Amino acid sequence: MAFHEVRFPDNISRGARGGPERRTQIVELASGDEERNASWANSRRRYDVAYGIRRADDLAAVVAFFEARNGRLHGFRFKDWGDHKSCLPSGTPSPADQAIGNGDGTTTAFQLMKRYASGAQSWTRAITKPVTGTVLIALAGWAMTSWTASLF
Repeated sequence: MAFHEVRFPDNISRGARGGPERRTQIVELASGDEERNASWANSRRRYDVAYGIRRADDLAAVVAFFEARNGRLHGFRFKDWGDHKSCLPSGTPSPADQAIGNGDGTTTAFQLMKRYASGAQSWTRAITKPVTGTVLIALAGWAMTSWTASLF
């Protein structure tokens, strides 16, 4: 995937509206029942940044950013102000916010994950591009300082 390691301007993304979306097909049967099928395995994020543009300079920054990415050709980083932490947006992240794996004495690599729960249902999203310097790791509840993150 063509990806540029640059983040969309924070001052504009802060005012954007949007979030996760899923592609679900709903077929109504002759009986009146429904069948549902998820076309995508995971959610995708979609935002409307027009709400974050307040001045002509903001618009110029968006146009420059868009042109530098060759339109939609290259992906880029975008801060979702409502979902950019391992905890609630108003909270302070801690190393124990999200469980990413149970050690077995042999496994040394774990995928960063974020779990979303509501009632008895939950969904886990893989975190593939964490911001450098923001990841906190704990082992048995204790913050770790000696670890490495491999970003692919």
